[in-house]
Amino acid sequence: MPLVTSTEMFKKAYEGGYAIGAFNVNNMEIIQGITEACKELNAPVILQVSKGARAYANRTYLIKLVEAAEIETGLPICLHLDHGDSFETCKSCIDDGFTSVMIDASSKPFEENIAITRQVVEYAHAHGVVVEAELGTLAGIEDEVKVSAEDSSYTRPEDVQEFVERTGCDSLAIAIGTSHGAYKFKPGTKPQLRFDILEEVQRRLPGFPIVLHGSSSVPQEYVKMINENGGNMPDAIGVPEDQLRKAASMAVCKINIDSDLRLAMTGTIRKYFHDHPADFDPRQYLKPARANIKELVKHKLVDVLGCDGKAE
Repeated sequence: MPLVTSTEMFKKAYEGGYAIGAFNVNNMEIIQGITEACKELNAPVILQVSKGARAYANRTYLIKLVEAAEIETGLPICLHLDHGDSFETCKSCIDDGFTSVMIDASSKPFEENIAITRQVVEYAHAHGVVVEAELGTLAGIEDEVKVSAEDSSYTRPEDVQEFVERTGCDSLAIAIGTSHGAYKFKPGTKPQLRFDILEEVQRRLPGFPIVLHGSSSVPQEYVKMINENGGNMPDAIGVPEDQLRKAASMAVCKINIDSDLRLAMTGTIRKYFHDHPADFDPRQYLKPARANIKELVKHKLVDVLGCDGKAE
């Protein structure tokens, strides 16, 4: 099966009350862990690449690794650009064979966001590629995306219909209280997504797929593994998974997952070197890291996204 767009995935997800996992990838082991979990649970998947990942791994290597995963699993896989910051970046990915791109002009004024997004949409649609856009700005840090809490803003529901109609985008990332990165909310707080905003967006855009960024849950078992083996991560909690599952049962058709994967990989590798300080074979410490990524993804597919068994 060739790489696919997210169009049919989102249509089925919206109607079925579940979401597709969009997992950020940087190397072979992460791609293998994700897609092996999806194959085992028969789940559709979006593998997404950030600008930083393209610079780190080389865009050709990443594309070929994703193509290899598609050959090995036979799953419907969408290859997506995460947080494209310009028309040029989006165009490069479209020309390279990506089936979906995100143009993130959310930091720009409303009219400028529309103009930039529309330019990307016109080029993408002419090449059979779908486009995700963003309204509202999430706090936090993810690669080159850095937004302070003071500069973050919730999505204004009254803007969404005009934005979608004028840009022609295929899905929309909104800000309802999630944030990028692992350092989210202090323990003892009670994070609460703004479901009132999501409900109003859904009312104004019936049937239209919504996206959540910054949706890591900061799995404490891996934070503990990091800190018990030489790390010094500050205490933090992520977005409650029951709230993500509720969002997935509504209009949210795509939930981004990145930091949790990094924590699983880093925690596993730190523990391995603590237990095997003389080992220097990358295969020995990357193998358990890949296995823990697979287990984490399986949990997300079943308990958060609800998309297990939905690949066709």
